[in-house]
Amino acid sequence: MSTKPMVAIGFAAALALAGAAQAQTSMPSGVNPANQSNAQQAQKPSKAQQNFLKEAIQGDLAEVQMGQLAQQKGQSEDVKQFGQMLQQDHSQNLQQAQQLAQQEGITPPNAPNAEQKKAYERLSKLSGAQFDRQFAKDMVADHKKDIAKYQKEAKGSGPIAQFAQQTLPTLQKHLQTAQQIESKGAAVGSGNRNAR
Repeated sequence: MSTKPMVAIGFAAALALAGAAQAQTSMPSGVNPANQSNAQQAQKPSKAQQNFLKEAIQGDLAEVQMGQLAQQKGQSEDVKQFGQMLQQDHSQNLQQAQQLAQQEGITPPNAPNAEQKKAYERLSKLSGAQFDRQFAKDMVADHKKDIAKYQKEAKGSGPIAQFAQQTLPTLQKHLQTAQQIESKGAAVGSGNRNAR
């Protein structure tokens, strides 16, 4: 008499387990593809994010070179020091950006873009006060453009957006420094004071 309820319970349990197993096997086939594609989308950056990171790396490569050039050709101590700041900060940023690119499966560029190369060549032909003025002017324009791109990217989510958020204060510091040098250059150019 006690075996019948046990068998019934056992049978009911077996049915419940079979039902659960069937639900599990049928659910993944219906639900999992969506989950998988969502997971892949979350992992793989969008085309726009990939482009942003590639451009960020090219920008860092260009700024490191510009920083070195300013240390070699700059006339004023301000320009030389700013060049050193650019080289150090953008070298650190470059390492972070390259590591992030590897993590995200993006092949990082290994040279500045054509426009950045032209700007470098144009500046490398200048010297003295003329170099200082043009360098400061270029750095103000470059950093304004960069900040706009980084601010846009920083509004998103994920590792690339976080990278943009973390980089913005450095770029803003560079812009302020470039603007100070540019305004000093304007004062020097008008004969108000001599370059130090």
